[in-house]
Amino acid sequence: MSKSRLALITGSAKGIGVQIATLLAKKGYNIVINYRSSKKEALMLANYLKETYQVATLAIQADVSLKEDVGRMFKMIKEKLGDVDILIHNAGPFIREDKTIHDYNYQEWDYLIKGNLNSYFYLLKEVLPGMRKSKWGRIVVLGFNGGSNNAPWKYRGVFAAAKSAVISLTKTLALEERDYGITANVVSPGDIKSEFKELTIKEVENPFKMRNATGEDVGRVIAFLCEEDSDYLSRAVIDVSGGLDILMKKTSSER
Repeated sequence: MSKSRLALITGSAKGIGVQIATLLAKKGYNIVINYRSSKKEALMLANYLKETYQVATLAIQADVSLKEDVGRMFKMIKEKLGDVDILIHNAGPFIREDKTIHDYNYQEWDYLIKGNLNSYFYLLKEVLPGMRKSKWGRIVVLGFNGGSNNAPWKYRGVFAAAKSAVISLTKTLALEERDYGITANVVSPGDIKSEFKELTIKEVENPFKMRNATGEDVGRVIAFLCEEDSDYLSRAVIDVSGGLDILMKKTSSER
């Protein structure tokens, strides 16, 4: 490639986003770390990637569920680093408490829909013009295990509805933008425990039993989708779950 691609990873100061940003920087991409409140972690990660991989980095605070914040973020990115070539939408709120649809209130509905679905649309509105102009782009959004089948998720119905809409939007996007050299894919993590989200595969290897899933498992797939030669891989929904049906497993355990 004639220039280093610029990747924006939303919600990347902590969790899986850390591994995604690290693996992309390792491949030579310039990196924008987006965060909502984890300023210290975002700045530390940006500095680490810059020093370790000699790439340009930028840490920007923005709540991507707010249209105004997204617009401000892209304006700052363009002024400092140029157009975004790769969008990884990793941010997305989740309510861990078991709640039936009957029990969700209006504020929780807005929180999950705006944070997972509306945010994606706001990001696309900002990133697509530049990608179309350059005739190149990579868009990857995180889904949920089973989402490609519109699977029901007991006690997580609103989150599943938002992510299912995101998956549908991504599949349509792949069809509409293919002539502009833009690919759009979904990567759906399985059940990755919080303490393993920022770890590498090497750090959890265990010769005596099946290892735990890590953020690197997800990041490796996303990094592959962003490569130049991955231009024929679009509209895919890839589960990274070790072959397990996480939703079915949880439903069965309740019986």
